[in-house]
Amino acid sequence: MNAKSTYLFRVSGIPADVIEQMRNLSDDELKKQRAVRRIVDARPGFPCRVTLEDAEIGESVLLFNFEHLPGPSPYRSVGPIFVRESASRTYSKINEIPEVLRVSDRLFSVRAYDETDLLVDAEVIKSVEIDGVIQRLFANASIAYIHVHNAGPGCYSCRIDRS
Repeated sequence: MNAKSTYLFRVSGIPADVIEQMRNLSDDELKKQRAVRRIVDARPGFPCRVTLEDAEIGESVLLFNFEHLPGPSPYRSVGPIFVRESASRTYSKINEIPEVLRVSDRLFSVRAYDETDLLVDAEVIKSVEIDGVIQRLFANASIAYIHVHNAGPGCYSCRIDRS
């Protein structure tokens, strides 16, 4: 493909069933799982990693560790994420950028990996740059997928695969 080509991609949240075992736990039981329940008090500010939307004020979210890069690579990674307690449908769309990646002035760390889960490229970008960065990264044939993280807190946001 030439420089003006458009690469197809799929943006995906984490599977909704990740929180199934935590939904009905008490706060004390969540603490034993290294998780906490929070009530959203600002929007944006609590981006759900399943629906890829910022949770609404007053909504209940869970904060817990999630292994977003489980492979045998040295880049294996686990980190904190928010998930709406009511999340039931995983965001997964082709060539559509979810609202959570469009929030004005949100900074992202974009990390591109090959098929063996080794880092190929990375950069910190503003939300308005996401479309162009996806296209630029996928122009490199060795890149299999991209992880997006919120740059400040470092929390995993979503995965973007070639489609």
